[in-house]
Amino acid sequence: MAFTGRYEVESEDNYDAFVKCIGIPSDIIEKGRNFKIVTEVAQNGNDFVWTQIYPTGQSMTNKFTIGKEADMETMGGKKFKATVKMEGGKVVVDFPNYHHTAEIAGGKLVEISTAGGITYKRVSKKLA
Repeated sequence: MAFTGRYEVESEDNYDAFVKCIGIPSDIIEKGRNFKIVTEVAQNGNDFVWTQIYPTGQSMTNKFTIGKEADMETMGGKKFKATVKMEGGKVVVDFPNYHHTAEIAGGKLVEISTAGGITYKRVSKKLA
């Protein structure tokens, strides 16, 4: 499947401005600034298991099916319900205070989050 794989952050744009905008505390922003987050995606048709693994050993997993409401968690730890959509090959979801898309482009995982007019872009390379 298109998204299945293990990816490591290669570059980020607007990290500080975005996480401040969505209310992440400054001590957490500082810790996360240079994290090489690993994202593992398992896709089986419309079913996804999307895990982010932090260098601290902590991880966050969201399991969802395209078009069905699912229990989700934000990067700040808030729990919420959302319906994830697939639009033009992109996974699209509205978190409580930001809009998020993810796609595979040029073999890389490209994630874009937008809140309050600030766009955060994270590009992750596929690991062998």
